Amino acid sequence: MKKVLVANRGEIAIRVFRACAELGIKTVGIYAAEDEYSVHRFKADEAYLVGKGKRPIEAYLDIEDIIRTAKKAGAEAIHPGYGFLSENLAFAQSCEEEGLIFIGPSTHHLDIFGDKIKAKTAAIEAGIQSIPGSDGPVNTIDDVLLFAETHGYPIMIKAALGGGGRGMRVAHDEKEAREGYERAKSEAKAAFGSDEVYVEKYISNPKHIEVQILGDSHGNVVHLFERDCSVQRRHQKVVEVAPCVSMNAAQREKICQAAVQLMKHVGYINAGTVEFLVEGDNFYFIEVNPRVQVEHTITEMITNLDIVTTQILIAQGKDLHKEIGIPQQKDIHFEGVAIQCRVTTEDPANNFMPDTGKIDTYRSPGGFGVRLDVGNAYAGAVVTPYFDSLLVKVCTHAATFDQAIQKMMRCLKEFRVRGVKTNILFMRNVVSHPQFRSGEAKTTFIDNTPELFEFPRIRDRGNKTMKYIGEITINGFPGIEKQKNHFIMIQEFRNRLRHCLISYRLKPF
Repeated sequence: MKKVLVANRGEIAIRVFRACAELGIKTVGIYAAEDEYSVHRFKADEAYLVGKGKRPIEAYLDIEDIIRTAKKAGAEAIHPGYGFLSENLAFAQSCEEEGLIFIGPSTHHLDIFGDKIKAKTAAIEAGIQSIPGSDGPVNTIDDVLLFAETHGYPIMIKAALGGGGRGMRVAHDEKEAREGYERAKSEAKAAFGSDEVYVEKYISNPKHIEVQILGDSHGNVVHLFERDCSVQRRHQKVVEVAPCVSMNAAQREKICQAAVQLMKHVGYINAGTVEFLVEGDNFYFIEVNPRVQVEHTITEMITNLDIVTTQILIAQGKDLHKEIGIPQQKDIHFEGVAIQCRVTTEDPANNFMPDTGKIDTYRSPGGFGVRLDVGNAYAGAVVTPYFDSLLVKVCTHAATFDQAIQKMMRCLKEFRVRGVKTNILFMRNVVSHPQFRSGEAKTTFIDNTPELFEFPRIRDRGNKTMKYIGEITINGFPGIEKQKNHFIMIQEFRNRLRHCLISYRLKPF
């Protein structure tokens, strides 16, 4: 494999480019017109516009143009990243038909795990306990009400395809079931192109645990332990921890082996994640994500194993143990605890409304045990409304959970992002909260903890003062004429800036 096209954008595209560079593989990037100045475009060895004339998201979903671009550039393989086309069966089939390697699972596995009902059937066949649910899609509201009458409320109505919290509705009574059924179908149709939904018993206050899996074409399957993804908002993950600090060794062994059992049963190839809901000593299979996950980073930190590089090598047909160098299961261990926070340009005080605009100031943390996976985060970057609001993933790794939290708090305090709103203060409240620090936070933690939304006022005096000085220096002020002489204007600006720096006890130039 000499050249790989990455069918994605932002930090995950950059992550794959770096893995390819370490393997000596040339990279091809793609970008929508609105991403003309996106960092990922310039991280690739070569990059091409796709989906010309289409909407931003649609450009990254243009299978025909992406395949055309890959062949034109001479790429032999395509890595889909996560999101977009990463779980799209038609895309993987098109790659196969055009002689391109799809760096991910086979079309057979995408077919099984791209449909939650098929995935659930596979889990049951493998002997894995699943949440009680409908045998297939529910076609009428009467089917939903009959299920609720049999199993009792609350119930969960879920889209058969897709994920990320879309097409999911919880119902506690008949009225909510009727409303939820229609809304889930509508959301599912808009997000995934299919309005098929199914229904299952709702586990009201569980832990959400996922197990990282690697499998190759030689029949080898191993797990890289679990991640605790319980801190969620609207079924979307916010903070992840690896491993789950509230799980004992016996529970860990049981749930990880269950994940391996399922993936061996289907002969899974490449990286994937098996997800469970845990209630007490019981755990229930919910789905498989047949792709690399946003939070793969913290598993890499605790195991010191490179998941993305391994994906690429598996796709070349290499043996997991003999050629890639992944240890046998008994020799795979983890050290310490890692935490990931997703810093986004959202306003927690306004129902997490995504914010847009120009980043005036960007300063990021660093140091021992800190990992940053960054997309378009730098002073001068423009945050558009077209794409996901993820700005940067910050991960910390330490010997203990408390130490990882302390390191994360230090990192969140070091961040300086001005010009757009972010969720950094919210993240600080989350990781410093006693319930999170106990390791016992459940999926309802954010919804049931209103104090997480109490924030101090950000004064941002430095940026405001600098903007004010620049404005009156260039444009004047009532009673003060606009400067005509640029030299005088610059000198006046320097004098004002010196005064500003001294007033903030900073060393003047």
